[in-house]
Amino acid sequence: MLILGRRAGDSILIGDGIRVVVLAVDRKGVRLGIEAPSDVTILRGEIVTDIAAENQRAGAAGAGNQAWLDVIGGPQRDEPSASEDEAPRLRRDG
Repeated sequence: MLILGRRAGDSILIGDGIRVVVLAVDRKGVRLGIEAPSDVTILRGEIVTDIAAENQRAGAAGAGNQAWLDVIGGPQRDEPSASEDEAPRLRRDG
């Protein structure tokens, strides 16, 4: 990790197309401006972490929901029928 000291108005260049500018510094934190090409995705780290945790929780809840449906006799997951297990066969006349 590269650690730099910067003041308001200073900038950092990353590669050929990304520029990070320190807009303001105060007791609450630092405000950054980021200039980057439109094809570069910029995400806040805490948002990515929160979304990953929520997706993990939702996946675990989905498994629990099926178990609850089993208990109450609700709809079951579709099981493939025997005919669906076999791939269709093409007939070739020779």
